[in-house]
Amino acid sequence: MSLYVVPTPVGNLEDITLRAIKVLRNADIIACEDTRKTAILLQRYKIHVPTISYYAHNEQKRTDQLVERLKRGENIALVSDAGTPGISDPGSVLIRAAIACDVEIDVLPGATAFVPAIIQSGFETHPFTFYGFLPDKQGERRAALESLKSHVYSLIFYLSPHKAKKHIADILQIFGNRPAALVREISKIYQEARRSTLELLLRQIEEEGIRGELVLVIDKPSLKEFDDDQWKKEAENMLADGMTQKEVVNFIILHYPVAKNTVKEWIIRLRQKID
Repeated sequence: MSLYVVPTPVGNLEDITLRAIKVLRNADIIACEDTRKTAILLQRYKIHVPTISYYAHNEQKRTDQLVERLKRGENIALVSDAGTPGISDPGSVLIRAAIACDVEIDVLPGATAFVPAIIQSGFETHPFTFYGFLPDKQGERRAALESLKSHVYSLIFYLSPHKAKKHIADILQIFGNRPAALVREISKIYQEARRSTLELLLRQIEEEGIRGELVLVIDKPSLKEFDDDQWKKEAENMLADGMTQKEVVNFIILHYPVAKNTVKEWIIRLRQKID
């Protein structure tokens, strides 16, 4: 018995691996975010396997059913509408439940939207933070953005077209007018990457609207935007949590544009002040 996590194309139906097709053909059942959308892919590759819906609103009920089938020795393939299940899509609940029951999990490598998006943006790819979809409620969304403001590397968000305007407006207000790229319809006929700034992207959406599947990539802040207190506060919290000086120094110089000796000397002064 195995649970196979199978990535499916985010656009062009040919963006699927030979192994993914083989796994889908050999599964006893395929758990789908939307059986109608998955049917198009299965028809394209002449895969005749029963499907069952598995989405946010029936996730818990279906998880119990699918785990029972796994315990009986069945092989189940888990797919989302596009991309890899469990990444901003249903799937993580079933995966955790299967792990808890010692079911073998086989996650196939394959399609996802944020990797092509950050590469197309032209921004630095190491390190970066993938967030996914921001919260719908403005208070929660702004709180999430405030927590990300101090990050000094590229950020990636998924956006729904009908929410893009208000979400980018909040990002602009909290992050300031950073360079950004809005990548839409990845691997589809109308694929494009709009490389600009948050302010200009927002203005374009206000004037023209936007359609399609969207990925927003925001460049890391410039050194002018960098606040020296950010790394000091984080370093102090890490030391308070029991991390060693070496661990803190290595983390800070990886995530902030600050010299190694500067961090070391600051930690020594901090400890002298505490003592």
